Amino acid sequence: MTPEEAIEILWDYHHVKQELRPADLIFILGSNDVRVAEYAAELYARKLAPLLLFSGGMGRFTGEWTMAEAELFAEAAMKAGVPGNSILIENKSTNTGENVRFSREILKQAGIPEPVSLIALQKPYMERRTLATLQAQWPEARVTVGSPAGNFREYLTEALPHDLVVSAMVGDFQRILEYPRQGFSTEQPVTPEAMGAFRTLVEAGYDSQLLKGVPLPWNS
Repeated sequence: MTPEEAIEILWDYHHVKQELRPADLIFILGSNDVRVAEYAAELYARKLAPLLLFSGGMGRFTGEWTMAEAELFAEAAMKAGVPGNSILIENKSTNTGENVRFSREILKQAGIPEPVSLIALQKPYMERRTLATLQAQWPEARVTVGSPAGNFREYLTEALPHDLVVSAMVGDFQRILEYPRQGFSTEQPVTPEAMGAFRTLVEAGYDSQLLKGVPLPWNS
C-alpha cells in the first residue's frame, strides 16, 4: 500500500456517511477549520435545527488564534446569516470530551431542555471520533454527525496543508483505537484496510499527532 492509497483509505474511514435530518440542535465542535461554521450556517438556513451551539476554547491547533474557536466560529456563522439569538457559545473546552461536558452545562444555565436529537459538526476527518465521543458522553441524545463535503485534495488549504492534515488524520485514528479503553468514547469498527493505512502512514513519518507514551498496535 502506498502512502497516497493509505491517505484515501483513512480519509474514507473517518467519514461515517450519515444522512442529516432535522434536529433540536446543531452542535459545532471547534477546530482550526472555519468552514465547519459556514456549513453550520448552511444547515441553519435549510431549517435543520433552530439553535446552534458552538463549543471550543483554544485547542492543540489554534493556540496562536486571538479568540476562542467557538467565538470565531459564531462570528463566521453570523456573517453567513445566522441571527445572534439562535446561537449559544461555550468557549472554555480544550478537547472533545470537554466540548460535550461544558456544552451541556451551557444549555442547563440557559434554561434550555437537553436536546432529544442533535446534529454534530466537525472537520471531515473527525466525524467518526466525534460520533464515538458523543455515543459515550451524550448517550441520551440521538446523534448524527456531519462535515463540509469534499475529497481529501479539495480539503487542503494554505492553513491546512497536506502533511498537517495527514498527521492529524493519523492521530485521530489512534485516538479512535485508544480512547474507548479510557472510557472517553465507544468502540468503533476498524477494518484491516484502515489499520493497514494507519501503519503505512505512521511508518511514512506522519506521526507528529500521535499520543505520547501509547504503544502502537503492532508494538504492543
